Amino acid sequence: MGSDPTGNLCRQFGVMDEASGLALRGTYVISPEGILRNSEMNFYNLGRNIEEILRKVIANKHLAKNPAEACPAQWKKVGDLTLKPSAKMVGKVAEAMKK
Repeated sequence: MGSDPTGNLCRQFGVMDEASGLALRGTYVISPEGILRNSEMNFYNLGRNIEEILRKVIANKHLAKNPAEACPAQWKKVGDLTLKPSAKMVGKVAEAMKK
């Protein structure tokens, strides 16, 4: 997490509201290779959840090592159930999560 007192980064990421001079609350998860893995933009008065951000960081680290897997919304830590995306999973994610 960081601040952007000059506004340069928020302009580059497209979250600066020039009319008000305020930046929307942007959250970006960027891999060590410089690849954007997750982004989220909230309005000025909506806070972010650090636990959810950390969950996404941990999930992205896991998925970098296991690219054939998918971490569902309920996934919290390594060892939790992951999914193997395929055409057979369409409409059956809820069933797969009960295993």
